[in-house]
Amino acid sequence: MSESLEVEDLVTGYGKQEIVHGVSLAARPGRITCIFGPNGSGKSTVIKAIAGALPVWSGEIRLADRTLSGRRVHEIVREGVVLMPQGGGVFPRLSVEENLRMGGYSIADRHWVDSRVEALIGEFENLGRRRHVAAGSLSGGEQMMVAIARALVPEPRFVLLDEPSAGLSPAMVHDTIERVRTLRDRGVGVLMVEQNIREALPVADHIYVLAGGRRQFGGSPEQIRDDAQLMSLYMGG
Repeated sequence: MSESLEVEDLVTGYGKQEIVHGVSLAARPGRITCIFGPNGSGKSTVIKAIAGALPVWSGEIRLADRTLSGRRVHEIVREGVVLMPQGGGVFPRLSVEENLRMGGYSIADRHWVDSRVEALIGEFENLGRRRHVAAGSLSGGEQMMVAIARALVPEPRFVLLDEPSAGLSPAMVHDTIERVRTLRDRGVGVLMVEQNIREALPVADHIYVLAGGRRQFGGSPEQIRDDAQLMSLYMGG
């Protein structure tokens, strides 16, 4: 049985407003899958529904043979799917080390969490030097590093990234996308919403384009012929 993350005919939204109208997509282990589209197209709404942060009105979300639809956020984390919110979502008053420990909130074995935190602090060299520093005092790029390390604490099968480059300088955008590439190298599946197509497209294995809450394209980056075709898809063409 494939460990793919599958979304089938997803319908969801906020309050009574339907934002996503029957979107289907799939993400594979050890692959980077990108979702592109204009503002308001439903990109972030899709991954929030996958993570359990929004209800699934209809359709189904599965990880291999396990249904994720209708489950709570912490249950989905235990299944191996972790959401990193836009901007990383670090806890600014907590130290780097405390932020990483928050990544293991759904795991009962605290000794195991401690060992994971120590392993990741050792792996991310800059974090080791700043482990006792408040995360809110770090640069945007350093905060993104904390957020990625925190997402790795529960050893996820898939990491969902909501515009990881938002608000970063051009140099830090490139560095952040390179860190996304390292997730793939670990065998982690990545499903990434991103506005910076120029940086994200070269690392993508598969892409989807949403417009108006509907899927306009699904395929390899090589199937997008040129900017004109991409713009047509953005406009719902």
